[in-house]
Amino acid sequence: MKKTPYLFLPLLFAMLFAAPAQPAHAQISVQIGPAPVCPYGYFDYAPYDCAPYGYYGPEWFSNGVFLGAGPWYHGRERFWGHVDRHYDRRYGYRGAYPHRGDRFDERYRNERWRHFRGNDYRDGHGHSRYDEHRGHDRDHDHDRDHDRH
Repeated sequence: MKKTPYLFLPLLFAMLFAAPAQPAHAQISVQIGPAPVCPYGYFDYAPYDCAPYGYYGPEWFSNGVFLGAGPWYHGRERFWGHVDRHYDRRYGYRGAYPHRGDRFDERYRNERWRHFRGNDYRDGHGHSRYDEHRGHDRDHDHDRDHDRH
C-alpha cells in the first residue's frame, strides 16, 4: 500500500506535462448597426439621438448629406467642424428634436446657413476644442462653401 502513492505522483506529473497546452483564442466583436437616419445629423455620443436643425454647421454636410459622427463618421481625416451647443440637451436645450426617419423640413431649404453661429469646434469622433478655439467662431466666415475639400 505504501508504494501506491509513489506511483501515483509520477503518473500525475506525466499526464499534466504530456498534454500540450492549447492557446486560448479570444475574439471581441462590436456591432453598432447602421447609422441613425436623421434629417439634420445625429449627436456624436450614445444613444446617437437626432440633432435639431442648427446644431451642426455647414461643413458637416456635403451636397446636403451629413458626413456622420461617432462610429459612423465618414468625412475627411483630421476634420473639425462647428456645432452650436445651444441645441444640445447636455448644455440645457429643451426644445424639440427630430426623430429617426423624419424628413428634412423644407422651410429650412433656403436658409443656406446664413444664421448659423457655432460655439464649439468638434471632430467627427466626439472630441471638442471648445477651449482652444473660443474666439474662432466669431471670426469664421460661415457663408462660404464648406463642401469643397
